Amino acid sequence: MFTISLCMIVKNESQTLPRILNCAKQFCDEIIIVDTGSTDTTKEIALSYTDKVFSFRWNDNFSNARNYAFEHATCDYQMWLDADDFISQKEIEKIVKLKKTTASADVFMFNYATTFDENNNPTFVYQRERLLKRTCNFKWQGFVHEAITPSGKIEQCDITIEHRKERISDPKRNLRLYQKAKKRGVRFSPREQYYYARELYYNSHISSAIKNLKVFLKQPNLFEADHLGAVLLLGDCLKNKNQIENAINVFHNYIKSHTPTAELCCKLANLFELNKNIPNALFWYESALICEKQTFGFVQKDYEQFIPFLELSRLYFFIDFCKAKFFHEKAKAIRPKHPSVVFNEQFFRNKV
Repeated sequence: MFTISLCMIVKNESQTLPRILNCAKQFCDEIIIVDTGSTDTTKEIALSYTDKVFSFRWNDNFSNARNYAFEHATCDYQMWLDADDFISQKEIEKIVKLKKTTASADVFMFNYATTFDENNNPTFVYQRERLLKRTCNFKWQGFVHEAITPSGKIEQCDITIEHRKERISDPKRNLRLYQKAKKRGVRFSPREQYYYARELYYNSHISSAIKNLKVFLKQPNLFEADHLGAVLLLGDCLKNKNQIENAINVFHNYIKSHTPTAELCCKLANLFELNKNIPNALFWYESALICEKQTFGFVQKDYEQFIPFLELSRLYFFIDFCKAKFFHEKAKAIRPKHPSVVFNEQFFRNKV
């Protein structure tokens, strides 16, 4: 059996902190809370769960704050959670069971579900380093979108942490941090270059995002998940600029040396449809249905079945009514309450 130190950084999280700490106290042996400048009752709430509450002077660097929290850990493994995370009872029981094993891994990877559909099923899932052996002295890196590079013996766990936001965060915060760092002359790592481009895209600076993504993609030995993510994002940016052929070429160049994912197939299909090439659009949506399951990076699960079914139903409507109805039924079986499915259901009924 091994022990776990929960290491959290928080600021003004009084609304959600009790929820996650009520989950964590069921399996954590030590709770460490580092406050980065709360003005609400966050610190008082934290103190009702643990006496290991520390203050950290915020310096625009998330890794510095997380490393400070890790420094106070005394258990076998360090675990990180965010204040707006949630762990279901089923997943808590899995963690308790894992603790009872003779742990030999240096890093335990958990699923992180961050987006959910109308049936509360996760639609956006990726893996994160969640339990880290303290004696390995892992360090967080990156002042924004911080992460630890897993090394040593790594074990993938079928355990899911849910990210359940209860309040709208400042959408420009991360971009401001990148821009401040850039003004100070900070040289971005490849990962920071990629995530800076993502923030530019999210904030509608499309041309700048394209420029930074192209710089990132020219670098050697890219991390597989970031490489795919940058290709998908560059395609979206070029589509936004109505550069459809260029976007198609970006995806085709990636496919020359990598196995396409369902998301890439669907986005390629959409580009061909925009170019009025319906046969190719149908081909790539159907290809999405037979792709190998994506096991790395950001996985948008709807692209694996639901979106191809929905789009194939729409595209086949004027070509092959039976096929259109067939794919509609497939989409309905997955998400019967989705607005598009509800609309299509009524449409097919009226047509019949």
